[in-house]
Amino acid sequence: MKKQEIEQARSYIQDADAILITAGAGMGVDSGLPDFRGNKGFWKAYPPLERLGLDFQEMANPKWFDTNPKLAWAFYGHRLNLYRDTTPHKGFDMLLELCKKKDNDYFIFTSNVDNQFQKAGFDPKKIVEIHGSIEHWQCGKNCKRDIWDAEKKRVAIDMEKFEALELFVCPHCGEIARPNILMFNDWQWNEKRTNSQIKRIEAWLESIQNKKLVIVEIGAGVEIPTVRLYSQKIAKNIKNAKLIRINPKDFDIDNHLGWSIPFGGLRGLELLKV
Repeated sequence: MKKQEIEQARSYIQDADAILITAGAGMGVDSGLPDFRGNKGFWKAYPPLERLGLDFQEMANPKWFDTNPKLAWAFYGHRLNLYRDTTPHKGFDMLLELCKKKDNDYFIFTSNVDNQFQKAGFDPKKIVEIHGSIEHWQCGKNCKRDIWDAEKKRVAIDMEKFEALELFVCPHCGEIARPNILMFNDWQWNEKRTNSQIKRIEAWLESIQNKKLVIVEIGAGVEIPTVRLYSQKIAKNIKNAKLIRINPKDFDIDNHLGWSIPFGGLRGLELLKV
C-alpha cells in the first residue's frame, strides 16, 4: 500500500456527500470480540465446544433449539451477554462523527448481529442487519411470524456443562424461542424485520444517485462474503461511488472500484483520519 493511495482515499472521504458503512465480523475485533475465523479462534472463545468437537458452522444451526435447547441457549446466551458487556471501540465514534459532518446522510449495512452500532449512537433506522439481531427473538417454529425485543434479559449459563440454566419460550405457542438471527440450514428465520431495513436502505440509495458516495467497508471476510458482495455491487451501480476496503488479510479489491487498506478496522480508520 502506497502513501499516495491513502491520501487519495482520504481525499475522497472528505469530498463525499454521503457515507455507506459496510461491516463484517472484523469490525468488532478491536473491541475485544472474537471473529470466529477458523476453528482455532472459535474454540479459544468456546473451549467447551472444542471438547464436544463442534465448530461455528455446526453450532450456528437452528437444529439445536429442537434437539438440545440448553446447549443452543448457552451458545447464543453467552454471545448475547458478551455483546452487552462490550464497549464499542473508538473507531465507531470516529465513524459517527464523520457521518455527522455529512449531515447524517449515511447508512450502515452489517452482517454483525451484536448491536454495537446502535450502542455507539447510530440511528437504528439507518442500519441494515442482514443476518438479523441477537437483541430480537422469535419463535423457533416461527408460529405467528412475530419478532419481539429481548428486553435486556440475560441468560444464566453453567459454563462447565455449557448449558443454559433457563430456557425462553414463544409467548404465543410455548415452543422454544430463539434469536432472530439467520443461521446455517435455517428455514424458520423470520426475515420480516430485516426486509423492512432493506426497503429503507434501497430508498436511501435511490435518493443519493447523483451524490458522491464513499463506501467504507471494514472487516468483511471472504468465507461468508455477504458484505463484500454488497459493497462491490453498490460501488458498481452508483455512478459517483468509491469503495474503501479495510481488512488485514482479505483486502484485495479491483482498482477501478476504489482502494484497499491492509489493516484492522481501528488502525485503518486512524490512517484515513476519518
